[in-house]
Amino acid sequence: MFDKWQKAFWKALTPDLVADAPETQAEPDGGLSAEIIAALGGVDNLKSQQEAALTRVRVTLRDVSRIDRQALSEAGVAGVMPLESGVVHLLTGLRS
Repeated sequence: MFDKWQKAFWKALTPDLVADAPETQAEPDGGLSAEIIAALGGVDNLKSQQEAALTRVRVTLRDVSRIDRQALSEAGVAGVMPLESGVVHLLTGLRS
């Protein structure tokens, strides 16, 4: 716990010198099914992915226009929430 506070303190004083923790890089089998990855435009369109909650996955895409919402729906994604900068939240339910 103390390490986190110390890192935050030094980051506030010298923001250029303390690197942020990297996001998880997208992988073909990184928790998303092949159907969902294909509907998002393929592995090459994924920049990063991370679980945001038990029922949600946050992905960062290179090109948001490559999303196939119909295919996502057929793959079991209940909802798609596009945000800024290529970030998209997928509402997956309890299974991702």
